[in-house]
Amino acid sequence: MEHECSLTVRSYECDGYGHVNNANYLHYLEFARHAYLRDNGISLSALRESGYGLVVARIAVDFRRPATTDDLLIILTRALRKTRIGGVLAQRIVRDAETVAEAEVTWVCVDARGKLARLPSAFDREGLSP
Repeated sequence: MEHECSLTVRSYECDGYGHVNNANYLHYLEFARHAYLRDNGISLSALRESGYGLVVARIAVDFRRPATTDDLLIILTRALRKTRIGGVLAQRIVRDAETVAEAEVTWVCVDARGKLARLPSAFDREGLSP
C-alpha cells in the first residue's frame, strides 16, 4: 500500500540557487512519515505516552531534480520491510509526475530509556506492512 501526502515549497526553504536546500528534504520526508502513521491509526503522542518512540536509524536520499518555490510536491511512502523492532520505508517526492528525490529510511522502535524495543501491537496493521 502506498500512502500519499502533499505540500507546497515555501520560499524560505530554498537556497541561493533558488532550489530547495537539501536539508529541507529531510523535513518533507518526516512530514510524510508522520502523515503515513497517522492515516494508518498510529498516534505519535499516544505512542510516547505509552513509553515508546520511533527513531530514524538510517536515511539515504538520492536527489533527481530541483524543486523551487511554490512547487506542489507529492510524497509517496510505502513499507519495504518490517521487523520486530522497526522497518524500512521507501519514500519518493514527485512534482508533475517527475521524481524529485527518492529515499530509503530505516527506523526502529525504542523504549522510554532509548533502548531498542519490540514494536507495539498497534503496528500490526495492513497499511503498515510491505
